[in-house]
Amino acid sequence: MAAPSPRFDRCLVVDDDEDILLSARLVLGRLFARVEVRSAPDEVPALVRGGGFDAILLDANFARGATDGAEGFRWLGEILRADPAAAVVMITAHSSVATAVAAMKHGATDFVSKPWNNDRLLATVANAAALGRSRRETDGQPKGDTPGSTLLGRSPAMARVRSLIEKAAPTDANVLILGENGTGKELVARELHRLSRRAPVEMVTVDLGAVSETLFDSELFGHVRGAFTDARGDRVGRLAAAAGSTLFLDEVGNLPLHLQPRLLTALEQRRVVPVGSNAPVPIDVRVVSATNVPAAALADETRFRPDLLFRLNTVEIELPPLRDRREDVGPLLERFLEEYRVRYDKPARAMPDTVLVALVAHDWPGNVRALRHAAERAVILAEGDRFGLSDFPLGRAAPPPAPALSPSSAPAAPDLNLDRAERQLVEEALRNSGFNISIAAAALGLSRGALYRRMEKHGL
Repeated sequence: MAAPSPRFDRCLVVDDDEDILLSARLVLGRLFARVEVRSAPDEVPALVRGGGFDAILLDANFARGATDGAEGFRWLGEILRADPAAAVVMITAHSSVATAVAAMKHGATDFVSKPWNNDRLLATVANAAALGRSRRETDGQPKGDTPGSTLLGRSPAMARVRSLIEKAAPTDANVLILGENGTGKELVARELHRLSRRAPVEMVTVDLGAVSETLFDSELFGHVRGAFTDARGDRVGRLAAAAGSTLFLDEVGNLPLHLQPRLLTALEQRRVVPVGSNAPVPIDVRVVSATNVPAAALADETRFRPDLLFRLNTVEIELPPLRDRREDVGPLLERFLEEYRVRYDKPARAMPDTVLVALVAHDWPGNVRALRHAAERAVILAEGDRFGLSDFPLGRAAPPPAPALSPSSAPAAPDLNLDRAERQLVEEALRNSGFNISIAAAALGLSRGALYRRMEKHGL
């Protein structure tokens, strides 16, 4: 069986220990098509300029005997000046709550301690790479949008969303963001944070859909050294790491029912107890959550606890799918085409009215994310001085209904093409689940990552 395709393109690991570099390259090869390593940090700022890496792992201490992380924080600053959207994970042999919180306040996305647990390393770096990808998708804005905002679109539906954000952001009220995949839920979370009093401190993100049940307590609440076999040092949990800031809980609707009471207790008591400790740690966080699970499904008590839902949705913001704000397709497309034209140094091309009409009429099951990917593909593959409809991956049109067979007619031979059959199964599972990735993946017997890879393979 062929190995699964990597989820991300490039990763950079910077450490002065050759054994660490070798270990990281082997483990992270499961996630990235290319893992590059460097032992000298002074080479890195020039290397990352232009944003070519999905994630960067940076050692906190290079000088012999250093344990305070100061050198790593200095190079972290240099990297973020070279690439402000970089997702940087600090690595250190001297982890502590103070070091981890300091790393995040300096702009790091997360941290891992060495020697590391491979599963935790993969989960942490995957989360950071996904966050970095999201940041790059938010860069820039079309004219007419709110200055500084990363939310794109001028339709009445998006105006209502912006109004809710402007009212909720200055408060500490918890916010629940609902919407299909690709509608921009993380962008709304970032906008809420940007307009809040907590904006000076970096928002902390955790993808609950990517956190295994065995790591849930440690990831959210932290652990102390010796709490379990691989607990070689203290680890700060995401709730404590977000002190004074916003904690964004993505995919909260996928949190298993039996784990929900633990999150609820922490939010109600405003404190957490790290695994292996008896000492509670107070938390001061504003919680913003997001899910693609429909509101009706969240109201099902067999799937989501009503008391936790009550705690999370003081304010509820529902993002409209792109098919319900078609007037935004043209401006968004114009913005994305220009962005990728500049990025790939391609010539400007005209957009025929007939092509634009077809693109506006398309339902865009993947919403703004799908539109962005379609624009990138068109910029790369188009020829001549005009775009054509074939430059945009809109999927195959449904075949016309087959004529009724007479009793004497022989049945048509089945379509045995594996690629076409796989695409049809994936499309059917997505439609039946309302484009909920977790439900569709479960129906197909796949992991979420495996389903994403098949969606990408078939241009869905």
